[in-house]
Amino acid sequence: MRSCARGLAPTGLDQLWVADITYVRLAEGFVYLAAVLDAFSRKVIGWALDDHLEARLAIEALDMALNARHPKPDNLIHHSDRGVQYASSAYVERLTERKIIASMSRPGNPYDNAKAESFMKTLKSEEVDGKAYATLEDARLEIGAFIAIVYNARRLHSALGYKSPVEFETECVRKTEIQSPKHGAMSFI
Repeated sequence: MRSCARGLAPTGLDQLWVADITYVRLAEGFVYLAAVLDAFSRKVIGWALDDHLEARLAIEALDMALNARHPKPDNLIHHSDRGVQYASSAYVERLTERKIIASMSRPGNPYDNAKAESFMKTLKSEEVDGKAYATLEDARLEIGAFIAIVYNARRLHSALGYKSPVEFETECVRKTEIQSPKHGAMSFI
C-alpha cells in the first residue's frame, strides 16, 4: 500500500479516485455517507448512505464506482484517509481483485485527501446544513438528487474551467475519441 497519492496530478479519468466518509444528521440521530470521486473531474462516481460505519458502507460506494466506470487494471490509484473502513481486509481485497493501487493519507494530514474533503464540505454547506432529514430514506433521496442533479451536473468548478464534472468528463471523452479514433473511423477537427 502506498503511503499517499499526495502531489499526484491525474491527466485523465480513472487514474486517481479519492474516497471519504462523513456524517449526516437526521431528525433523530445520524447516518453516514461514503463517497468516491474521480480526482480528475471531481465527479462523484459512487456513494452510499446508511446508519452504520461498517466497512460494507465504503464497499457499497466503491462497488457503485466500479460498476459505473470499469477502470483498467493497474491503471488506477484509490486514495483515502486512514479510516478503518478503507483499511479493512474486505475493502483492500476488493481493490486487489480489481488491480487497483491503494493509497492512504499520512497520519494526521487531511490535506492529502483534499479533493474528497472539499466535496464533503460542499455537500454540507449546499445541501445538508440546516436540514434535518426525517428518515434515512428521505436523506438518501435528497442527497442522491443533490449529487446527481446539482453537484455532478450543474455545479461549476474553477479547477475544471468553470464546467460541471459531467460537462468536463463529456469534453474529455470527446477529445479522446477525436485524438484516437477507432480503427476504420474518421475524425474531423
